[in-house]
Amino acid sequence: MPTKNPELKLSEQQNTPESLPNAALRDYHICRVSRELSNVIRRDVLTGRAKFGVSDDGKELYQVAMARAIKNGDWRADYYRGHTLLLALEIASVEDILAQLYADAKEDPFSVGRSMVGHHATPFVDHDGNWLDHLAGFNISSATSPTAGQMARGLGLAFASKKYRSGEGLPSGFSDNGNEIAWTEIGDASTSEGVFWETLNAAGVLQVPMITTVVDDGFGISVPVEKQTTKGSISKALAGLKEEKGETGGIEIHHVHGWDYPALTALYPSLASRVRATHRAAVVHLTQLTQPNGHSTSGSHERYKSKERLAWEKEFDCLVQFRHWMIATGVAEASDLDEIDKRAKKEVMAARKNAWDRLNNRLKKRRNELVALFPTSDPSIEIYNKYKEAINRLDMPNISELIDEMRRLRLQLGQTPLLPQLQEWLRDARRELKTDMGSHLLSETPKSPVRLPALPPKTEEGQPTVPAYELLQKYFTAKFENNPALYAFGEDVGHIGDVNQGFAGLQLKFGEDRIFDTGIREWSIVGQAMGMSMRGLRPIVEIQYLDYIFYALPLLTDDIATLRWRTGGTQACPLIVRTRGHRLEGIWHSGSYLAPLINSLRGIHLCVPRNMTQAAGMYNTLLQGDDPAIVIEVLNGYRLHETVPQNLTDFRVPLGVPECLRPGTDLTIVTYGACVKICLEAAELLASRGIDAEVIDVQTLMPFDLEHRLADHLSRTNRLLIVDEDAPGGTSAFIRQQILEVQEGYQHLDGAVKTLTAAMHRPPYGDDGDYAGKPQVMDVVEASFEVVEF
Repeated sequence: MPTKNPELKLSEQQNTPESLPNAALRDYHICRVSRELSNVIRRDVLTGRAKFGVSDDGKELYQVAMARAIKNGDWRADYYRGHTLLLALEIASVEDILAQLYADAKEDPFSVGRSMVGHHATPFVDHDGNWLDHLAGFNISSATSPTAGQMARGLGLAFASKKYRSGEGLPSGFSDNGNEIAWTEIGDASTSEGVFWETLNAAGVLQVPMITTVVDDGFGISVPVEKQTTKGSISKALAGLKEEKGETGGIEIHHVHGWDYPALTALYPSLASRVRATHRAAVVHLTQLTQPNGHSTSGSHERYKSKERLAWEKEFDCLVQFRHWMIATGVAEASDLDEIDKRAKKEVMAARKNAWDRLNNRLKKRRNELVALFPTSDPSIEIYNKYKEAINRLDMPNISELIDEMRRLRLQLGQTPLLPQLQEWLRDARRELKTDMGSHLLSETPKSPVRLPALPPKTEEGQPTVPAYELLQKYFTAKFENNPALYAFGEDVGHIGDVNQGFAGLQLKFGEDRIFDTGIREWSIVGQAMGMSMRGLRPIVEIQYLDYIFYALPLLTDDIATLRWRTGGTQACPLIVRTRGHRLEGIWHSGSYLAPLINSLRGIHLCVPRNMTQAAGMYNTLLQGDDPAIVIEVLNGYRLHETVPQNLTDFRVPLGVPECLRPGTDLTIVTYGACVKICLEAAELLASRGIDAEVIDVQTLMPFDLEHRLADHLSRTNRLLIVDEDAPGGTSAFIRQQILEVQEGYQHLDGAVKTLTAAMHRPPYGDDGDYAGKPQVMDVVEASFEVVEF
């Protein structure tokens, strides 16, 4: 894995008459190499060498034009294509791209074998968690497959440039006065997605240096554009967002044919210069593009395109038109271009052979090392020989296939143990495979927030208390005074200081640049934070209520939660999402449904503080770390009084460490968030009836009890009650599985485990609705009696 982004080779080229012939010939060569690579990708999937392929065929020309406008420090948020641009900028080789196609985890420089071909990335964090120099090269944020998912990330990357231009005291190595562009690409059909419109609306409001290229070949797989886009044209449909003289906001909109080389090479550099200077976003709508090999290797486009359309595509293939233009203008002779075609094919085929041989040779060497461990004489020699032959017959002996054969061998041997050297090989190979495919889900660097030890809050007896929202005001004020890279934003966060007043007065103190309001657009709000956090800033982004976080869930689950993992630890986005839920009455202002987040956000810390003091301690931990997190504050806790710790900005609540708030001997009650207060009250009532219940706050659901403390507690009480506000079978089921299966807590039980949850329905409005919808003190008391008396 490279340690830093390579310096661009084409950034300083000027599109002058003198340089045009040489530049055009170079561009043609790159395009031909890219086309041959696309052909290889398709062929190797159809012949079984690879599993799935997408490529750039028909989309090459605009990328070489775009390469002329890109500068070091710029960013890219693309979709699952774009290898032409990487070849043009000499960021990647044909062999690099084929290594990803072949799922060669050792050689894939973009995703260590975890993403299919076309999902590119460059490192911007080293393995110790230190930021690399973002100004040294072109930065490619790791691509994702869900259509339009890259739009919000592109907005955030551009928004960071805006903040670097206006901020003071910000870290160096990330920006040159905000002159960086976020180059964002999207297929035309994906512009039907809501996040596309949400993002462009936000870009027009925010005025950020973002250039979005819409790649339009007339179809979304098989569905023609007329069935997807108003007026059959995204540039026409976007007309209302176009900037007008005398108006505030808006974006530039350009329409150009994707086969028109002179127009493309004129547009991109001039547009980029304006966007860098003005921070006005722009859209480039590329039309009349083709797709000679079809959308992907999963099907043929001949099934849904007419003969007339296919004939037109053959004539208006961008490389055919490029060739015509060069011959017609005297840039090159046909024979010169024929020679380039031949050379490009040879280059790609040589790279294909190298990439395939490198992978195969390594796999066969590994297979031979395993076979050498097999016995030549043994009572079970016939069984060993059978599996030795099976392993030798493997055409492409991936480590997973070798492991599976060894597991089957061990099963067939029955009571006879596998030979020690083979058992050791199997153990080591399984460990290696697990690491190769599963490492870096969360930070493994010295900066990991999980590595930070607890630092208790300091208070003195008799110290006065304050409403919890005032505690948060004091906390955030102190943090913002000490960290100029800290930002907070969201719906109603700026002017009024959030709906629960945690930021009240802070915008006046620190300015609108650092604490500000946004529109109601959760997906792109979180996208802003993602891009900022990828570029060295520390955003705290607010989702007003937990119920609304599901509008941002696609970005959280597909992009943020997987970013570090899918790049093998070379990219990170340590943003914090602040939200609130639990206990307040009403259907959509008492969010407690955390199971969807637990099940979809592995790779993000999920913190559930019981009060605002605990929340502050969690923020302290997270702000010292390098992982993303969601902090869910208790909605009806802001006006409860709490004691302000003397070390308010320094004390830390550890992640993955439950806290025993009340020791006991008869029963262990495990809970979190708003239910902590309920369970503590219930424990006092139980004590009056002779039942000594301990109450444990898990504090964080992800990570969950890393030291297995809960099983230790259960070993002393032997009885377990789990209380939460999620739906039946939700978070309580996750907690139960962690304690009983992962921690093997079942060994300590003297009775059945009981879970006390909210009702199947949502909590209706009013006191009666809340009482019927969520666990109450007496519910906990009565459930505890059932567990103890079992």
